[in-house]
Amino acid sequence: MKLTSMFTPSTKLKKCAQVVTLAMAALSVLPASAATLKISHVRPQGTVVDTDIKQLGEEIKTATDGDVKLRVYAANALGDYTLVQERISVGAIDMAVQPASTATDRKMQLGLLPYLANDWQQAQQIYGDGAPVREAMEKLFAKQDITLLAAYPVYFGGISLNRDAKAPGQPDINKGIKLRVPPIKSFQLLADNVGYIGSPLPFSEAFTAVQTGVVDGVIGSGAEGYYASFRDVTKTYIPLNTHFEIWYLMINSERLDDLSDSEQQALKAAAANFENRRWENAQKDQAANEQRLADNGAEIIKVSPQQLAQTAEKVRSTVWPEILEDIGAEWGQEILDKALN
Repeated sequence: MKLTSMFTPSTKLKKCAQVVTLAMAALSVLPASAATLKISHVRPQGTVVDTDIKQLGEEIKTATDGDVKLRVYAANALGDYTLVQERISVGAIDMAVQPASTATDRKMQLGLLPYLANDWQQAQQIYGDGAPVREAMEKLFAKQDITLLAAYPVYFGGISLNRDAKAPGQPDINKGIKLRVPPIKSFQLLADNVGYIGSPLPFSEAFTAVQTGVVDGVIGSGAEGYYASFRDVTKTYIPLNTHFEIWYLMINSERLDDLSDSEQQALKAAAANFENRRWENAQKDQAANEQRLADNGAEIIKVSPQQLAQTAEKVRSTVWPEILEDIGAEWGQEILDKALN
């Protein structure tokens, strides 16, 4: 045998090489595999946000010829919103529609400042696309490897009570009423500064606490949230406009980058439609949910514009400085100056 024959490929090896080459060529012309994005939200199936997300999914599916789909997980099925935001940050969950978690970054309290917006028009000027608070939140999310795709306005907040109200529009009167507040500093300060006694409790314990009289009511949500979770223990509802509830449509930034340019454009266009529809419908939904509470037997307390203005003035003078000190006074005040001027 000649020495050179040791380095001559056999016929079998040549055929294998041809097969591999043909297989790679075939793969190169196949379409990319469809992307199924897991998206979490905080409300049960069949609620307004659940329906809105499913409509968003249909738009994305149609625009990408089925290459990008959403798989919806309702009612905190993937964990509460704080955990979900952390998991989106590391890529374990793709997307969510939910509140911003202040546990991941204290500066996110900026979006929860009580009485930041007085009405729906001002709310859109503060939280809408291109608005100062919106842009600040986008930057905070970006630091967590999360892209903010859209805002989802929900309602102006109020107070749910399992008893009669006392001086509901008078913030300087001590009411002796104990309220469950979310474990977020701004809500604790809010309750304490409008005449109530704030008691921080996890959401999972709130219903039982009201039902058993550990607390007399709840602050931190609005008519939609109270009807969904507290309607059986709500005797009185005070639409005090305590805060503006805004949720965000978010996606892991690397997951977004994995999509093709056209898929990203389709996702962002559908997200813009998702937000625009919500701004058109949110105010009507708030009124409808207040009516649902009334139909369920709750008394809806009327609060005058003057009383709302008096409450807002007190909260801005007492609560805002403490929150701004907590998140960075110079940083926060600069954003507020832009938002309110």
